[in-house]
Amino acid sequence: MLYLLSYWSNEFGPLRLFDYVTFRAGGAGLTAFLLVVLLGGWTARKLNALNVQAAERLEGLVPAEFIDKEKSRTPCMGGVLIVGAVTVSALLWNVVGNPIALVMILSTIGFSLIGFYDDFMKVVYKRRDGIPGKVKLIGQFLVAGLSLWFLSNVPEVGGLLQQLMVPFLKEPVYTGFWTIPFAAIVIVGASNAVNLTDGKDGLATGCTIFCTLTYAVFAYLMGHMVFAKHLNIPYIAGAEEAMVYAAAVAGACIGFLWHNCHPASMFMGDTGSLALGGVVGMLAVLVRQELLLVLVGGVFVMEAGSVILQVASFRLTGRRIFLCAPIHHHFERKGWTETQIVVRFWILAGVFSLMALATLKLR
Repeated sequence: MLYLLSYWSNEFGPLRLFDYVTFRAGGAGLTAFLLVVLLGGWTARKLNALNVQAAERLEGLVPAEFIDKEKSRTPCMGGVLIVGAVTVSALLWNVVGNPIALVMILSTIGFSLIGFYDDFMKVVYKRRDGIPGKVKLIGQFLVAGLSLWFLSNVPEVGGLLQQLMVPFLKEPVYTGFWTIPFAAIVIVGASNAVNLTDGKDGLATGCTIFCTLTYAVFAYLMGHMVFAKHLNIPYIAGAEEAMVYAAAVAGACIGFLWHNCHPASMFMGDTGSLALGGVVGMLAVLVRQELLLVLVGGVFVMEAGSVILQVASFRLTGRRIFLCAPIHHHFERKGWTETQIVVRFWILAGVFSLMALATLKLR
């Protein structure tokens, strides 16, 4: 809502800053960062007081030898802080009337509610598996489907949703209805991939920062007519609001690292990981770079891919490809420390992001 201050820029010149998307993006990131840093300690204490600890959530999800007593006592469901900070920041700095900003806010809340319910069943009702996997998938596809249906009715975006863009190519390779179901699969897949990556202190959080900032650059360029024309990418009026939102998510994640770095004082839980994955997937769809998500979210693809390969190999041959899946547990069994795994995966995430940005000129 702060952009409304720009209407009084004739009376006070500096207020025109609130009309600049880059200024609002910086403000959104800083606001979310400060909210999470300042409220993180209080949130962790509240979650501890409510006995929302990770013991039941970790059981069955993480190999027994990797569960230490400290982690089992660490409160989870810290994702409520991330999503809350992002929502407040977006309401302050986004043009909320913009349909792109609105769908980003609502879809994030939707994915977070699914994760919250799953966490709630694990830590309160002691159900090791939380809600059934099929129910979770139905909920995720419902949120993704409603979001895409809403966007398909937005004139600036609707037509582009039926185009499949491929990195390095100037023109879409396919135009038709089936691109929308494909987009829903991308969103749900990204949500679950981030969820699988959330197994080490700061791992999913740090990698999400690289992903959201990369797509923030894409959103800014696609919302700028001159840059979009120069780079041969689709121009989407209002896409810059996705940049502001992505900046808020990145700021919240950076703030969460303050509390989530090893040893973590709280975990985000499915409440946060499903929501962050949903954000990454939605951003990929909005900027029409779903296929590029394989590169932008390279670490997430590694994590999800390792689980798929492990399960397929074991069912088909009775043998395991990795010592343990997701792949960060494989490296843990190889002797890597938690800090080594997290920092090295962050480095990979940064390299993947730079490679993805390079595709802007290679088309």
